[in-house]
Amino acid sequence: MGAYILRRLALVLPTLLGIMIINFTLTQFVPGGPIEQIIAQVQGQGDVTAGFTGGGGDAMDAGRASGDNYAGARGLPPEFIDKLEKEFGFDKPPLERFGLMLWNYCRLDFGDSYFRSVSVIDLVKEKMPVSITLGLWSTLIAYLVSIPLGIRKAVKDGSSFDSWTSGLIIVAYAIPGFLFAILLLVVFAGGSYFQWFPLRGLTSDNFAQLSWYQKIFDYLWHIALPVLASTISAFATLTLLTKNSFLDEIKKHYVMTARAKGQSERKVLYGHVFRNAMLIVIAGFPGVFISVFFSGSLIIETIFSLDGLGRLGFEAAVARDYPVIFGTLFIFGLLGLVVGILSDLMYVFVDPRIDFESREG
Repeated sequence: MGAYILRRLALVLPTLLGIMIINFTLTQFVPGGPIEQIIAQVQGQGDVTAGFTGGGGDAMDAGRASGDNYAGARGLPPEFIDKLEKEFGFDKPPLERFGLMLWNYCRLDFGDSYFRSVSVIDLVKEKMPVSITLGLWSTLIAYLVSIPLGIRKAVKDGSSFDSWTSGLIIVAYAIPGFLFAILLLVVFAGGSYFQWFPLRGLTSDNFAQLSWYQKIFDYLWHIALPVLASTISAFATLTLLTKNSFLDEIKKHYVMTARAKGQSERKVLYGHVFRNAMLIVIAGFPGVFISVFFSGSLIIETIFSLDGLGRLGFEAAVARDYPVIFGTLFIFGLLGLVVGILSDLMYVFVDPRIDFESREG
């Protein structure tokens, strides 16, 4: 197992390097960089991206005609543009900038945001609790619902209960998370029907003045809809995984032997089958968490106005805040690769019979 872990760790750096190279290369061809953003703001044009959707054709043509490097820079002194380039590091060739960025990352220096005057690390620390809250609660609730439901479906396999719950699960899996989130807002957050839950944020404005039990209630009250919206797809997948795992175990010989010895169905189910069937479900917890953490954070945080990492990444991409984009991309990529290794270790921990080295051979 040690050799397998070393091989996986050895692949982390090349994988991260490939991710960074691809994304850095793509940004060289995407219009509307940070300098263009500032030029647009200085000239009162608002968002520079409007110039690439049909609204800024005249400014772009004027920029080209005047020989400027940046669309819409006509009328601005060259010294101002040069100062911006030097401040953002764009006075260096792309290859040199990429090498300098990697060298800084090796020293855990992710730089400062272009437009927030805050270090990327501080931004990530500030936004991380919101995303972890959504990911952790969604994963826990998905497990608490999926395991009992999956076991019940396995025991009642082929019954009417199994049929109608399967239909419900398929519908839940087919509903896009963002559409379900909007539906929850419209129905339960004052959209058109009921105003039972708050529209935005993780806490109320008077959170500091509340007692400890009121703070707990206020916190749960605020996260109810976002967590429910981000749980729906994970719940469907885990339920079917639990059911199939139990069905595989129920058909094995040791179950028939336990029944032949006169053990009760409950003893067979929870004393023998449960322990073996849950191995793959429990071992997959890190992977499920990171999947919910990454896939649902952007949409859910944006819809419910939660200030988390997903929303931070979206705003950084719109503003072309490259230090935030590449810094969060590096951190997320490293986190995802490490969690993948931890998931494999979890499988071996809960079931020592699993041997990844022999499978690779």
